[in-house]
Amino acid sequence: MANTFSKVERINEILQETIYSIESSKEEITEIVEYARDDVKHIEKELFEIKERVDKVIKEVNLLEIEERKSRAYLSNVSKNFRIYTEEDLKDAYDKANECRIRLLLKREEEKRLIERRKEQEFRLKSAIEVFEKAEKVRKSVSVVTEYLKGNLDEILFTVDHLNKRQVLGIKIIEAQEEERERLARDIHDGPAQSMANILVKAEICERLMDIDRNKSREELKNLKTIVRTTLKDLRKTIYDLRPMSLDDLGLIPTLERYIYNFIDYSGIDVKLNIMGDVVNLNSAIEVAVFRIIQESLNNVFKHSKATEARITLEYSPTRLNLSIVDNGIGFNQEEVNKIGGSATGGFGLISIKERVELLEGNIEIKSWPGRGTRINIYIMLPEEES
Repeated sequence: MANTFSKVERINEILQETIYSIESSKEEITEIVEYARDDVKHIEKELFEIKERVDKVIKEVNLLEIEERKSRAYLSNVSKNFRIYTEEDLKDAYDKANECRIRLLLKREEEKRLIERRKEQEFRLKSAIEVFEKAEKVRKSVSVVTEYLKGNLDEILFTVDHLNKRQVLGIKIIEAQEEERERLARDIHDGPAQSMANILVKAEICERLMDIDRNKSREELKNLKTIVRTTLKDLRKTIYDLRPMSLDDLGLIPTLERYIYNFIDYSGIDVKLNIMGDVVNLNSAIEVAVFRIIQESLNNVFKHSKATEARITLEYSPTRLNLSIVDNGIGFNQEEVNKIGGSATGGFGLISIKERVELLEGNIEIKSWPGRGTRINIYIMLPEEES
């Protein structure tokens, strides 16, 4: 009894630490929300200034068009009545008409550039608003979780059957949270942040080349568009990795099919998805865990295995979910992967997969042979309501 009481006390400490960690994360998320809100306001201000410049340039273009038409009409009149006007008059009329035409061409080019900048800024604003809304949603969710844990702490302590697993679960929550924050920070720093810095440099180059070398400027603008597209793709991938919305909207199988399609596109690895049995809607936690397991497995295949093919089989049975992931890569030493430290190639990814399976009270078998690929078999027992 005393041992059980000490375990409950330990669980209480873990939950308190979890709440503290979540509250600390909430402060950081709040900072992210504020940064996203400021970014939206900054982009809105820039967009407003660009729109004002566009309106001004459009009016200038209209006036120049009128002036250019008048100069051409005057030149035509002078040319027709050459007996009335002198050669000097004809030359002045031609110079004025040519000057008006050049000014009009330059102003139209400026109008075109500003309109393109307005479109890009509108797209930036839309993306920034989406990021802000998602960050705000995450902040609200974390607040709800924190209040729930605080208000239901005693109930949680006395309704969980497996106290030892609860201890492990509390630690894993903290570790998983820190790992996810570190991964997200690394992905943003190495991907979109670097690309945004590159975009800024390219934009400055284009601005300087605009009046010097138009052909080179166009070439730099094309490069800039390519960088922007890549940055947008990276941002969408980061957002998708945080939480694939299609899991809630479409379910596990369509989300997997979409993820695998994109994975094949950027990795070049041929992945086959085979679904067996009658597909049923599972508990959201199980579907998220299965998706993350497959996602982590394919990441390992892409980063470490040097495989050209992979096969995923997901079998629905009345009482359990069977999952196998097989690749034809270089494999690894089976003894290394069994080490808890995960020193083998891709070991930390495999540890993450093992932890997810254990949290679902499932079983996992990992078999690998150097030069002959890797096979992962996972068996997850379904709760009675799922069965």
